[in-house]
Amino acid sequence: MDVKDLIQEIKKYNPHADFALVEKAYNFAYKAHEGQERKSGEPYIIHPLAMAITLARLRLNSETIAAGLLHDVVDDTPVTIEEIKKEFGEQIAFMVDGVSKLGKIKYRGIEGQAVKLRKMFLAMAQDIRVVLIKLADRLHNLRTLQYLPPAKQKRIAMESLEIYAPLAYRLGMGAMKGRIEDAAFPFAYPEEYKWIASNIKEKFQERENYLERIKAILQTELKKAGVPFTDIHLRAKHYYSLYKKLLRCDMDLNKIYDLIALRIITNSVENCYAALGVVHRLWRPLPGRIKDYIAIPKPNGYQSLHTTVFALEGKITEIQIRTEKIHEEAEYGIAAHWHYSERKGLREYIMTALRFGSRHAATKIPEKELAWVKQLQEWQKETKNPEEFLELLKIDFFGDRIFVFTPQGDVVDLPEGATGIDFAYNIHTDLGNRCAGIKTDGKLVPLSQPLKSGQIVEVMTQKTEKPSRDWLRFAKTSQARSKIKKWFKATDEENLKKIKTEYTEKQVKLQEVPLHKKRDFSPKIEISGQSKIMTSLAKCCQPKTGDRIKGYVTLNRGVSIHKSDCHNLKRIKDQSRFVDVSWKNPEV
Repeated sequence: MDVKDLIQEIKKYNPHADFALVEKAYNFAYKAHEGQERKSGEPYIIHPLAMAITLARLRLNSETIAAGLLHDVVDDTPVTIEEIKKEFGEQIAFMVDGVSKLGKIKYRGIEGQAVKLRKMFLAMAQDIRVVLIKLADRLHNLRTLQYLPPAKQKRIAMESLEIYAPLAYRLGMGAMKGRIEDAAFPFAYPEEYKWIASNIKEKFQERENYLERIKAILQTELKKAGVPFTDIHLRAKHYYSLYKKLLRCDMDLNKIYDLIALRIITNSVENCYAALGVVHRLWRPLPGRIKDYIAIPKPNGYQSLHTTVFALEGKITEIQIRTEKIHEEAEYGIAAHWHYSERKGLREYIMTALRFGSRHAATKIPEKELAWVKQLQEWQKETKNPEEFLELLKIDFFGDRIFVFTPQGDVVDLPEGATGIDFAYNIHTDLGNRCAGIKTDGKLVPLSQPLKSGQIVEVMTQKTEKPSRDWLRFAKTSQARSKIKKWFKATDEENLKKIKTEYTEKQVKLQEVPLHKKRDFSPKIEISGQSKIMTSLAKCCQPKTGDRIKGYVTLNRGVSIHKSDCHNLKRIKDQSRFVDVSWKNPEV
């Protein structure tokens, strides 16, 4: 493998690329890394070269590939970022510096993950190509993981499955996601990988032979119907994706219908639907298994028609239909934005962006694709706890998604397992706070019931309705949970203020009571020297006369009296609600 292989890879999709720039970057990196070796014993240059070939397979432009070749030069050699800027320009230097900064954070527990992710999101907002280079870097590092100690193998593999693969998915890069997962799988879950590998080989061969027969029938029937198609090919399911699906299917391979799926590529959206008609005339579709992701794309932009049919011999078979353009976008995701960046049309777009936008406007992805990144940046400002940040991130942004409809037909994107409460707060805070009930497809359902893709969801409200703490048990999204907690915090503060005001007023009134009347009253407990405040003995520790005690101001039962060493008191963080209390012997 050398620079000639890289040039050939680029020529496949862009014969007009800046090959002089790519060769210059390769020669610069080769010289800088001369004498260095990887853990595998290979010359170090093999790593940036392999990375650059991955970037070329993503069809990225010459500048991005050059930055990929140079990405380790600043960190691992005496070369400075100023030298890179002088030799290759500001934009390439910016990408190299960005990748270098991302590489500084090592995966060390929750805190390390959170810091790394925050930096990655910032890099995405500035220039998404920095993250694309980092994904290619991670993929090649995974492919040489066997040369590292076992503990490090496991750590890097788990990080790849939990952070890098989901990130590739959110960027619409299906092929990259699959490659990262399959490279990490053997090191993250070695026993499970061995089981899949040993049990799947025969199934794959059997399924492939069967689908070749289906393919031949489809080719004939599509031609008869006059539906043009450019390709019909088979797509084997990635091992890790298969493993995750098997976990949901009791590890029964017979329940997996898309072990190998058949994909039809046409030249237009109209012909996608025409091809779907041909498929359904040939074989009966399974009810509820027709998915139109062309009309309603997935949140990461994925588009395709999916249908599952009873094909030859009644065997259940999945067929996907899409256009060439949609197929390219599904494979390369956000990377497809730079596919033609060195051709005239996009050159003009970039020049316009540079003229009227910021310094990096030309390298930013369009607003629509960047929306979730911006949402993440806003959300992470509010989430200070790194453990909570990571956990909710996996649910809200990296987990599986569903999409449901408002009664007006608008699509709402939510994480799998989201409830009507999550839906309500996604629409508007007031709608969530006043939610009295949820209807799906016209039927009343429990607030805690998870929603399903395709449902029409209606929120019923009442002016007097208010949130319940029970909602926190089943609210799935950080957005809903945050807004519920915010409402209770504001309400609790208001109630506490009211109680403290009443407490002060009672203290003043007590001072005005005649002395002889005070003698008639003989309560057991005094609060800050006063004895006419409503109290109740806590049931958790059941204090008795003579015990050391402490008071806690409740919202509706006056002051609750606890033993000083009560375990429940130790859990209370708001110290302002504690008051001094003491036993008062009755006067005789």
